[in-house]
Amino acid sequence: MTSTNTIKKPASKLDTLEKLLKRKTGASIAEMTSATGWQQHSVRGAMAGALKKRGHAIASEKIDGSRHYRIETEQ
Repeated sequence: MTSTNTIKKPASKLDTLEKLLKRKTGASIAEMTSATGWQQHSVRGAMAGALKKRGHAIASEKIDGSRHYRIETEQ
C-alpha cells in the first residue's frame, strides 16, 4: 500500500511569485512575468490581492533605473 502523503505538490505560480519577492533584491515585473507566464496586470493584481491576503507587505524601489518589488520582512 502506498501513501499519497509522500507525493509533493508542485509549486503554484503564486508560490513562485512569492519566492521571487522574498529574495534580498526582490524582482522586477519582467522577471515575474517570465517566471509565471502571466501578463503584467496579472502580476500586479496578485501582489495587490493574493499576496496581501497571505499577510505580506509589498515594497518597491528603483534599482539602476528599474522598479523592483519585494516582500518586506519584519525586523
